[in-house]
Amino acid sequence: MYAALATTFLALHFVFIAYVVVGGFLVWRWPRAFWPHLAAAAWGLAVVTIPLTCPLTVAEHWARRRAGQAVGERGFIDSYIENVIYPERYTHLAQVLVGVVVVFSYAVALAKLRHRRAERTMS
Repeated sequence: MYAALATTFLALHFVFIAYVVVGGFLVWRWPRAFWPHLAAAAWGLAVVTIPLTCPLTVAEHWARRRAGQAVGERGFIDSYIENVIYPERYTHLAQVLVGVVVVFSYAVALAKLRHRRAERTMS
């Protein structure tokens, strides 16, 4: 049971990171998605800039210990992203690219919002 729970926390971590990276594009369609995504993006930024431990990492490690599995000292990104998706030497570049994607998604969302408001005032 705990092994399945650890796997669930691992999957949630992947979903959360995917949401941080591309969730800003949801704002294009649903502007109210801005605030939840901003909170997620802010947390993602905090975790990579301040030495914070993500609660999902804590939960996954707890479940792995309860399941009798080995638990490393590294966090989720260090264990499952770095050197798997990109080499560790590109970590900073990957972080910058994620930031660029988020800022781009917000810039386009803002432009779309202004366009919608302009259309309403013209009607």
